[in-house]
Amino acid sequence: MASGIEFEEDSENKGSMWVLDQKLDQPMDEEAGRLKNMYREKKFSALLLLRLAFQSLGVVYGDLGTSPLYVFYNTFPRGIEDPEDVVGALSLIIYSLTLIPLLKYIFVVCRANDNGQGGTFALYSLLCRHAKINTIPNQHRTDEELTTYSRTTFHEHSYAAKTKRWLEGHASRKNMLLILVLVGTCMLIGDGILTPAISGHGLWRRRLRDYFSEDFLSAAGGIKVDHPGMSNDIVVLVAVIILVGLFSMQHYGTDRVGWLFAPIVLLWFLLIGGIGIFNIWKYDSSVLKAFSPVYIYRYFKRGGRDGWTSLGGIMLSITGTEALFADLGHFPVSAVQLAFTVVVFPCLLLAYSGQAAYLMKNQDHVIDAFYRSIPDTIYWPVFIVATAAAIVASQATISATFSIIKQALALGCFPRVKVVHTSKKFLGQIYIPDINWVLMVLCIAVTAGFKNQSQIGNAYGTAVVIVMLATTFMMILIMLLVWRCHWILVVIFTGLSLVVECTYFSAVIFKVDQGGWVPLVIAAAFLIIMYVWHYGTVKRYEFEMHSKVSMAWILGLGPSLGLVRVPGIGLVYTELASGVPHIFSHFITNLPAIHSVVVFVCVKYLPVYTVPEEERFLVKRIGPKSFHMFRCVARYGYKDLHKKDDDFEKKLFDNLFMFVRLESMMEGCSDSDEYSLYSQTEQSRDCLLNDNGGGNTASSNMDLTISSVDSIVPAKSPLLQASNTVTSSGHTSNQTELDELEFMNNCRSAGVVHILGNTVVRARRDSRFYKKIAVDYIYAFLRKICRENSVIFNVPHESLLNVGQIFYV
Repeated sequence: MASGIEFEEDSENKGSMWVLDQKLDQPMDEEAGRLKNMYREKKFSALLLLRLAFQSLGVVYGDLGTSPLYVFYNTFPRGIEDPEDVVGALSLIIYSLTLIPLLKYIFVVCRANDNGQGGTFALYSLLCRHAKINTIPNQHRTDEELTTYSRTTFHEHSYAAKTKRWLEGHASRKNMLLILVLVGTCMLIGDGILTPAISGHGLWRRRLRDYFSEDFLSAAGGIKVDHPGMSNDIVVLVAVIILVGLFSMQHYGTDRVGWLFAPIVLLWFLLIGGIGIFNIWKYDSSVLKAFSPVYIYRYFKRGGRDGWTSLGGIMLSITGTEALFADLGHFPVSAVQLAFTVVVFPCLLLAYSGQAAYLMKNQDHVIDAFYRSIPDTIYWPVFIVATAAAIVASQATISATFSIIKQALALGCFPRVKVVHTSKKFLGQIYIPDINWVLMVLCIAVTAGFKNQSQIGNAYGTAVVIVMLATTFMMILIMLLVWRCHWILVVIFTGLSLVVECTYFSAVIFKVDQGGWVPLVIAAAFLIIMYVWHYGTVKRYEFEMHSKVSMAWILGLGPSLGLVRVPGIGLVYTELASGVPHIFSHFITNLPAIHSVVVFVCVKYLPVYTVPEEERFLVKRIGPKSFHMFRCVARYGYKDLHKKDDDFEKKLFDNLFMFVRLESMMEGCSDSDEYSLYSQTEQSRDCLLNDNGGGNTASSNMDLTISSVDSIVPAKSPLLQASNTVTSSGHTSNQTELDELEFMNNCRSAGVVHILGNTVVRARRDSRFYKKIAVDYIYAFLRKICRENSVIFNVPHESLLNVGQIFYV
């Protein structure tokens, strides 16, 4: 028989405490307003905006800017048959750059950032805040009161409401949306593998073949003669050495070398733009007629199927756009937009137009169109800048991969790996050692395995177009649910995006057997890993939810919990944000003693980019005071880095002691799902003590655990066999507070023990074979190789206690 206290609000006799409650409420409102303003996008001065736009060139646009190295070669791998084909290809490049990077990404998709964070998981987080589509149901209504938990409201009969109901209607739709997000993420990882490979090939192919030729330099035009049989292996060898060096430098972080990136990329854009102007003037200015879309029609009419499949090479001109969005967290949107429209876009148009003008007169030079179009007097300076720009381009996609892996990790879609912050100023700049070395091995395998830039280009194009398609489908939901756009605008955006992207997709399909299968295999491997891990995580959470211990059972054990309470504090780590985990009942039924103070610690990630330090911890009491049991929920955003260190433990105890001080102004207990710190809560019925169901009852609707009534008079509890009368006059309450704080300090001095649950997941015997493979082999293997919770929380071995259990799904 459980006991409880019931509270009812007496609106007529609120007393002096109600006045105090109102006085304390006002500063918190002001503080909340201050925090909300703090986390809005700041207004930048013109000078600061220019500086940020300059810096964004190095981090965001390196990949997009190095595309001229290899586009025309991948468009015409068999050579140019008709000069008009060059004009048609240039026209396709111009309109692809205009429709996808400029109109779609810069002016539409970048506006869908999650407080400055980009990528497919940022879009997914936005959707999770506006609809209940998160597959791990660990959110609480107090999470919605965070200052960074921004979302819009909409009318019940609006398109947004209909979209919300449609998404929430079936679990299969939630799973399909998650798979779409994972596919986009996995393809972006493939992009991070292929970018260094194709940049290395495009960069070194020309120069090394020149160096190892017999006739190093001809007197007439400086055109070199190649030895193809010898040079290709040398190209691969040098590219591999560069890749090893590039990935080995990642642990230094982009912050230390970032100041070098922007000048290099700016110089690169100015050089290719200037060379483009020179080539247009010198060779053939008639290529400017490519700005007319008529030449696109003529190109397809003349080329037939070959012209259609050549779109796979033309699409490489917009590669890096998807990484642009994933890298958005480093700079404000306005700075990224300014840099693209003023520098990147015009310089790329000039560079491609200049190459096209050169190819009009030198059709047989398409294999090295970029390097052969460079004037001889500035060849080596441009080559050196191109080398640096290619490295910067690779850095951009590698950093984007780290960012999305961190987001996936926070949302329960990737195995636990070590995440290292490389900058104290920018939380988004991170380094993941395990992923870094996996990327390096895969990148070297791609480079050495293909030995052909055209095949790598085909693979690269497949990865890019699938990421763009995934982003388009996500943006449809964003426009309907978050922005609440008119359906006509949604149709226009969707139509223009799908026409271009599906056209490119149909072209790269023809090249699956020519290298396009590589990103599909890489993405499939990462997709299996991420989905199986997420499936196991969901099943473990569902098991914890369904098997959590009832408060009636806890109360039935009494204050001693049926054990010897020894001095010390036990921190029980659990994934549950409410209720007592099953692992605790397993613990107390198998051991003879438990600590005097027990704190259930839940570290959970929310679909927000960050949780302010002021709002990170939620604290509440479990059961009556004599049980000395608490729950502490530490909340993080996908951008935050959780590190269990002395500072974390200190903050945990500071918030716990603060809770006890504030709670002293009321007397009661609760094990509801409502939290009593930093949020308004109601007392639950499950563990409220009343006076035999008697009449003198009071209710508390409180903020900061402050009662709004004069007194709370709990009565006898049949289980506790005790009677306490606590008044809010001050003396008794303060004495109780001091006694409990002293008691908890003594327990903390006696020692803190970390109790971690080690839950093993197994498939049932009657499960289908694919489920057994996924759970018993793949998930078990991932659990074995990923970081242990004790390592993540940095728990000293002498203070660690593991409690294991097995459950079947």
